[in-house]
Amino acid sequence: MTQNFDTRAVHLSNKEKKSFTSKVTPIYQTSAFKFTDLDDIEDFFNGKNDYLYTRVGNPNPDELGEAIAQLEGAPHGVATSSGLSAILAGILSVAKHGDHIVASKDIYGGTYELLANELPDFGIEVTFVDFTNQEEISKNIKSTTTLIYSESITNPLLRVEDLSALVTIAKNHNLYTMIDNTFATPYFCTPFEEGVDLVVHSATKYIGGHSDVTAGVLVGREDLIAKAKSKVVNLGSNLSPFEAWLACRGLKTLSVRMERHAKNAQALANALKENNAVQKVYYPENVSSKGNGAIVTIDITGRCNVADFFKSLDWVKIVPTLAGVETSVSYPLSTSHRAVPEASRKELGITEGLVRISVGIEDAADIIAAFEHALKESVLS
Repeated sequence: MTQNFDTRAVHLSNKEKKSFTSKVTPIYQTSAFKFTDLDDIEDFFNGKNDYLYTRVGNPNPDELGEAIAQLEGAPHGVATSSGLSAILAGILSVAKHGDHIVASKDIYGGTYELLANELPDFGIEVTFVDFTNQEEISKNIKSTTTLIYSESITNPLLRVEDLSALVTIAKNHNLYTMIDNTFATPYFCTPFEEGVDLVVHSATKYIGGHSDVTAGVLVGREDLIAKAKSKVVNLGSNLSPFEAWLACRGLKTLSVRMERHAKNAQALANALKENNAVQKVYYPENVSSKGNGAIVTIDITGRCNVADFFKSLDWVKIVPTLAGVETSVSYPLSTSHRAVPEASRKELGITEGLVRISVGIEDAADIIAAFEHALKESVLS
């Protein structure tokens, strides 16, 4: 059929070029996928066609979810709009109204808010427990408990979780386990291979790696991921194609970035342990033969003026997040753990002088010099 200009202007740029083979997965920046006829639509619902509508599925988020699943040694994964939405999808795949969760006390503040302030509206009860005491974990398990939740390396105090102990407790009580593996990444730790049922990542952090994407990924048992995918679709927490594409691009350099991050972090931790202006250095040990992660947390309470310390950081960025290639710092007391009750913060050690350092991939000597300068400029006389 012949077409006038207005029609051709709409349709001429929308031709499929199936003869082209791209080295990199294209961005499927579309809200929906087209069909040739009504039978073609039915083929989607019968499982013969892959895609219908981007909220329901799209090649780019699918690529991200499956890539992280393979790195974690899990059968399947699903990508979501953020780390928190991935956590929620995972929780709702194993817990419903009337159920109970046992969670570690020393977790990311945003996760604490979700568990403490939002899940009760779903009728899900949460008890926060000191996970360094295994007896306390078992003691707080109820007949309604369905899930044990923690982080492989906790945020921001960097405690390394005993995954085998959690898995053993869970199996003894017929419970599910879910671990946030954001800080460790699959480069250092693969919780699913240690028996954990669900593993979650804020792909905003090291998976994306460049501070330009907000995304989450949940991987785990096939039956649980199927349920989680349904939650993601029905709650509208799907990840956009472009964000997924960016995260997949970042993933390609995960190993080389984490190698440098960890090497620099170890060097910084060692240097700060020798600095009298630092009261305490938190840095994990024995995480992996590849290294111990990219985060160093320090406590300068009583040793430095905190405000002066942040003002003296020069090129080091102050941000409320972590994991970019640039070294940055955050202040848990007023950002990530702001909503955690004061008594709980004090119990955990979230002090007025606690600083979380996300160590970048710059020259290690420059990173160390920047922090030694800030400490020198802010030290109390």
